[in-house]
This record gives sequence, structure tokens and C-alpha cells, in this order.
Amino acid sequence: MLNGPNFAFYLYAGIHSFLILLLFSVQKVLLSLGLLASISFAAQAQSIKYGVKAGASLTTLTGSDSDGAKNKFGFNGGVLANFGINDLFSIQPEVLYSMKGAKVDGTDAHLNLNYIDVPVLVKVATGATGLFFELGPQVGFLASAKAKNNSVSVDVKDNAKNVDFGYAAGLGFQAASGPMVGLRYNGGFTSIGKNNNGYTSSDAKNSAFQLYVGFMFGGK
Repeated sequence: MLNGPNFAFYLYAGIHSFLILLLFSVQKVLLSLGLLASISFAAQAQSIKYGVKAGASLTTLTGSDSDGAKNKFGFNGGVLANFGINDLFSIQPEVLYSMKGAKVDGTDAHLNLNYIDVPVLVKVATGATGLFFELGPQVGFLASAKAKNNSVSVDVKDNAKNVDFGYAAGLGFQAASGPMVGLRYNGGFTSIGKNNNGYTSSDAKNSAFQLYVGFMFGGK
């Protein structure tokens, strides 16, 4: 028979496991709904355009286990499709290569995380001005993870989660002839690490500002 302390421990462990499972399930459902919505909008799109983009990133880690994490520079770039619903709203899925991670304060150590990011964004135009706003969910697939200190590099991919759930929000300007420039923030919903092991942490999430330029074929 369980005594009071043991019962409380198992009750806490059960509730904690249930909440983690529930959170993960909700994230998968939201991502699935976002993908289904983009497919539905694509089928009803009034216009379809394609584009390319590339730029610089300023990335770090946030969370209770991210003490000492400082900004590092990286690259982001890839391809996109824009499905116009009307003159103001469109759905824009993208496939991007994104360099993320952080520098460790006071040292030469870096955590270099490279992802294939797939955001599905709602894009809102403001009319003839060319200004736009964008917001939507994002899933990132880990391509590589390395901890580097001076000339020593250690592969830590086995210690990092293969999938990163997050969101993207930003604004920008797109000319009628096709060129565009934008600033976007990527935030993580889930921690990057499987456990607390010195390279990846149990409560550290990706955080990235991305400045990019691009071109939309077919114009605005």
C-alpha cells in the first residue's frame, strides 16, 4: 500500500507526464491544422506565385537553462510559394535552411544548430504601399548540431530533439516588380534538448531575428 509521500510522488509524476503528452499532442494538432488550411487555401487561391529569399540571422537561446547564452550570427535562405486569397490576404508556406544556436558568454564556445524550417504564414498586405505583415506556425527539422570550442568540434545531434515547434512573425516591404525585404522573429515553443547534458539543455528554446531580401516571381 502506498503511503502519503509515495502517493504524492506518483501522483505528481503522472500529472507531469500527462501534461507533457497533452502539450506535444496539441502542438502536432495545430501544425496539422495549419498544413491542412494551407492546402485548402491553395486549392482556392486566386493567384499563385513563387519566390526565393536569403539573409542574415541573429540567434540565441531563451529559457531557464539558457544562462550565458549570447547572440551569434548565421544564415537563412530558401524558397517560398504564395497563394493569394484576395488583394489583402495570402497563405505563404516556405522551406528554409536556418542556422541557429548561441555563443557562450565569456568563451569561444558556440552551439551551432542547423534546421530545415517550414513556416506556414498568413500574410497581410496593406494595399498599394507594399508593406506587409506575416504570422504563423513553424516546424523545424534538425539537420546538424555541433558544440564548438576553438578548433574542437563535437557532434551533439543525438542529444538534441529532431523536431522543433515554434512560430514566426514579421513585417516587410514588397515592390510591385518582385523585390522584397523583411524582418522576422522566430520563437520556439519546445526545448531544443533531450536532457541537461552540458551541450543541449532541458529548458532552452530557439530565438532568432532574421533580416532577408528576396524576389517574388510574377511580381507583387
